[in-house]
Amino acid sequence: MKTQLEQARANIITEEMRTIAISEDIEPSQLCSLIAQGKVVILKNKIHGIIPSGVGVGLRTKVNANIGTSELCNNLPVEIEKLKIAQDNGADVLMDLSTGTGIDATRKEIMKHSIIPVGTVPIYQAMVEAYTKLGDMRLMNEDLLFEVIEKQCADGVDFITVHCGVTREVVRQLDDSDRLTGVVSRGGSFLAKWIRETKKENPLFEHYDRLISIAKKYDVVLSLGDGLRPGSLADATDRAQIQELIILGELTKKALDQGVSVMVEGPGHVPIDQIETNIRLQKELCYGVPFYVLGPLVTDIAPGYDHITAAIGGAWAAFFGADFLCYVTPAEHLGLPSVQDVKDGVIVSRIAAHAADVAKNRKYRSWDDKMSRARKNLDWETQLKLAVDPDTARQVRTKKNPEKHSACSMCGEFCSMK
Repeated sequence: MKTQLEQARANIITEEMRTIAISEDIEPSQLCSLIAQGKVVILKNKIHGIIPSGVGVGLRTKVNANIGTSELCNNLPVEIEKLKIAQDNGADVLMDLSTGTGIDATRKEIMKHSIIPVGTVPIYQAMVEAYTKLGDMRLMNEDLLFEVIEKQCADGVDFITVHCGVTREVVRQLDDSDRLTGVVSRGGSFLAKWIRETKKENPLFEHYDRLISIAKKYDVVLSLGDGLRPGSLADATDRAQIQELIILGELTKKALDQGVSVMVEGPGHVPIDQIETNIRLQKELCYGVPFYVLGPLVTDIAPGYDHITAAIGGAWAAFFGADFLCYVTPAEHLGLPSVQDVKDGVIVSRIAAHAADVAKNRKYRSWDDKMSRARKNLDWETQLKLAVDPDTARQVRTKKNPEKHSACSMCGEFCSMK
């Protein structure tokens, strides 16, 4: 069976395309054309029974939520609870970033409970297995890495983050740079350390055709990871980041030429005045494929509030053309997020995405207009139902207004709407 990209190029409108076209209020033929150009990807493994999600130009900005175990916090029931709250609060996509024990079992349980697309970062499992089974991460090799990738795709994962641009030459130049925070990507740091100590080339780069072959077999989207994304404002848009991006652009074309859909991942920590430049560079160098950004965080000083700094950057990034926002939670830089952190991260990222969508296309403003009419009419029940987080809005309304009033406790009888 051909990939969605190959079918789009043959002008075949698939069931998945029709489903996405309906949900996105776009003509199926237009969507098919965008997929054929690589500007839209469909997140759905051939064997994963979920409703597909479309990411790319002309579609609603999507939001991803990260969950997963760690060595210090390995509680699968809690991660499933995070999954459910992320889905219930409107996350479009989920990523399993588990590094705790039982990674295979964790992923399969997450896949079983998820009704939205799931992504993974295979290098995590490969490095963990090299360390736990072989005693040394340096013993990770090409075969172990690609066995993990095949296994995850065979489990139904819809997209994989692969740090193909962390090459020997990039690492060499990185080591000669004056970066303030070095490598902050976990996958990028794994590979940079492995390259330094083994003196070998990154298998994901050296054997990229093997990676393409697996992705094509399952119609898994390759999300080309930004292993050298900036981890501080001081490092934004530096030589290492751009050099990696140039390589990812070359690899994007190679995958597209072979019928495999691609996204490219981006920063990171970026000051507001550099966000537009970052988006334009990615779109130009990477043939217009969807851009998936972490934040970006627009200041480095807000631990505990980094979901807000990321939402500010995310709104700007999406307005300038980013297609996919990876949420950031209040626990960013501090620890593994709680269930409440996951909810907060999803909600603020959805607000950022919607704010950008409204600015780009007036059709997305209908939700806002409905809310405004309800406010004008002092229709509190409709306002609460329309809220991006109805439960929180209702709790605040009840707490601040113990007695029922047509207005609210802020203005009372002097309400401007009255």
